[in-house]
Amino acid sequence: MEPGQIFDIVFYMEIVGTIAFAASGAIVGIERGMDVFGVCVLGVITAVGGGMIRDVILGNIPGALVKPVYVAVAVSTALLVFAGFYFRQGLLRGKAGLLYDRVMFVMDSVGLGIFTVMGVMTGIQNGYQDNSFLLVFLGTLTGVGGGLLRDMMAEVPPYIFVKHIYACASLGGALSCVYIYHSFGQIPAMLISSVLVILIRFLAAYYRWNLPRVKKEL
Repeated sequence: MEPGQIFDIVFYMEIVGTIAFAASGAIVGIERGMDVFGVCVLGVITAVGGGMIRDVILGNIPGALVKPVYVAVAVSTALLVFAGFYFRQGLLRGKAGLLYDRVMFVMDSVGLGIFTVMGVMTGIQNGYQDNSFLLVFLGTLTGVGGGLLRDMMAEVPPYIFVKHIYACASLGGALSCVYIYHSFGQIPAMLISSVLVILIRFLAAYYRWNLPRVKKEL
C-alpha cells in the first residue's frame, strides 16, 4: 500500500474518532445543563484530550494544536449536536433517554477503538516500536484520556470506572494492535484492533460484563 493511501486511511479514522468522541462529549454537556460554549469545550476536550496528554508525555507539541482541523471538526460536531437538542427540547427524557444511552455508548465505543490504535501508532512513529509496554500505555491513555477529562469537568463519575468494560477494552485493543503491527503491518493492526475494541464493548453491554466490585452495605 502506498504511503499516501496509508495517510488517507489514518486521517479518515482520526476524523471519525474525533466526531464520535466530540458527539459524546457534547451530549454529556447538554445533559449537565451547560450552555453552548460549555458543550463545545466538553466536545473538544473529549475528542483531543487523550491525544494531547499522550503528546505531552512523548515531548511533542500536541497534535490538536499543530493540526487545528481536529478542533474544528470537534467544535462543528458539538454545535450540530447542541442545535439538534436545542430545537428538540426533551430529547433526554422519557423513552428518548434510552436512545441517548445507546447513542452515547456507540459513540464512545467507536471513539475508543479508533483512538486506542492511534495512540499505539503515534508511539511507533516516535521510534518506540520495540517498547511494547509504552505503546500499550500510550494507546490506552489516548483511548480513555479524553473521556476521563470530560467526566471530571462535567462532575460525573468517570465513565471508564462504572460502565461495562471500558478501559479493559482499550487495553486489549492496544495489546492486539502492538502484536498485529509486528506480524502483519500498520493497516491490519489499526483496522482489526479498532474493531476488536468496539466488539468487546458491544459484547460487554449485551452480556452485562462488569469487573468485580465491592457492594456497599446499607
